[in-house]
Amino acid sequence: MSGFEHILQNTRAAAELADEAFLRALPKTELHLHLEGSLEPELMFELAARNGIQLPYQDVDQIRQAYNFTNLQSFLDIYYQCADVLRTEQDFYDLTWAYLQRCHDEGVVHIEPFFDPQTHTERGIAMETVLDGISRALADGQEQLGISSGLILCFLRHLSEEAAFVTLEQAIPYLHLFIGVGLDSSELGNPPEKFAKVFAAAAELGLHRVAHAGEEGPIAYIEGALDVLNVERIDHGVRCTDSEAMMTRLAAEGIPLTVCPLSNTRLKVYQHMSEHPILQLLQRGLCVTVNADDPAFFGGYLLANYQALADHLGMTRGQAAQLAANSIQASFIAVEQKTLLLEKLEQVIAA
Repeated sequence: MSGFEHILQNTRAAAELADEAFLRALPKTELHLHLEGSLEPELMFELAARNGIQLPYQDVDQIRQAYNFTNLQSFLDIYYQCADVLRTEQDFYDLTWAYLQRCHDEGVVHIEPFFDPQTHTERGIAMETVLDGISRALADGQEQLGISSGLILCFLRHLSEEAAFVTLEQAIPYLHLFIGVGLDSSELGNPPEKFAKVFAAAAELGLHRVAHAGEEGPIAYIEGALDVLNVERIDHGVRCTDSEAMMTRLAAEGIPLTVCPLSNTRLKVYQHMSEHPILQLLQRGLCVTVNADDPAFFGGYLLANYQALADHLGMTRGQAAQLAANSIQASFIAVEQKTLLLEKLEQVIAA
């Protein structure tokens, strides 16, 4: 039994409702965050003006009104349109730095964010421009804010595997700037098996592998991500509740799920947060974690996602601490750093 588990079992405070001060104090990692999805409307207008781009919105309020999504695709249509304001290295730096400042304010100590190079290279933006801006901000985040990080390059699954191979080839000179590959964008109709060869190539390069599966797609997509892509984490994965066998497997194998509660409700995977199964999955022993996905579009960063679980599911301090611990254990950081973060978590719980 770990130190924090012993503390949780021997304190009445573990059963208390998690409040904002406690949630903020928990050392947390974020493992499912699309940097492009952290582009707030205010910064969007600033970058549009800087780059001489005319947005199809009159002001910030009009943009926010457009964020009334009915499903994943309705979100993606706006997401790619908004990303067009990102043109220069400084744009990507400013985007990433704004997110890091949010993390620092909310008690996030380590991040493994996603970026979508194809969203930018298809617009004529060089891979070097994207990576230099993001990596410079991440280095400053480590030095100035104490937030460690590991960047993950995602392939767009609505495009071909050939296009993914081109992207991987373009990224090889910059392997020192990212730690893994992922798979995102439109899930339905784009099964994991479509990208079997490029994920095998990424594994040969020594890269970690993760993939979106089981958000809107079926159980078979989770199986494909595990058995064909050999991923180490499942992004989303909430559709595992459709199968007792899959839930049992995920728990037995310790496969982390990077769950995004506010995203799931804004994209109508669930109609209301009270329907969300994350705490039920936690109770069953699955390694579920809390993440923000695309916070500028879905109404909240990591702390807001934790708070939503307390507000609508009655999440206790003990459950919140377990979710934070899961996020540390599921990360790709070294064992020594995990140990230090878990010790910090124990101190917060015992306080």
